[in-house]
Amino acid sequence: MADQQPTFQQAIEITASWIQQWESEEISDEVLADRIGEMVASRAGARGFFVVSLAGDSALMDRLPDAVVGQLREAGAPVVDLTARNLAMSSAMAVQHRRTGDSNQQAGSERVTARCTELLRLLDPELVKQRLEQLLEACDNRGDDVAFLKRWGYDTDQKHAISLSVLAVADA
Repeated sequence: MADQQPTFQQAIEITASWIQQWESEEISDEVLADRIGEMVASRAGARGFFVVSLAGDSALMDRLPDAVVGQLREAGAPVVDLTARNLAMSSAMAVQHRRTGDSNQQAGSERVTARCTELLRLLDPELVKQRLEQLLEACDNRGDDVAFLKRWGYDTDQKHAISLSVLAVADA
């Protein structure tokens, strides 16, 4: 895979296959970790990995093997960025689902938020701090992430939920 980076869709399919193999104990934590390390080396690969691992039914993100944590930490700022964005989006969507009375979707969004929170606690503390401070600024309509929050049309209540989720990362 080092020669050719997967598309977003390919990354989703490949990740789902790997996680299934891992859950069936067909591959070890270390083999999975090495594959994930290669996958998250590209933006499309990392996005696909997180779509499957954060939102899926797999227990991978609920009991992350140390080898996987090591690969995700090693990937650095891009993984921190995507995890922070997923934290923001899932926090905001939980509010939206609560408003519409969709408790199943709300629970799914809350699960993604919890998984992102735990993952951010395991990643490089300085990178996480910088990224989350930037996200907090945007919730106050300042800084680089304002355009990100505007693009999704998040309102005041949703931004408040994002702020609470960001602050919860530090409450370990």
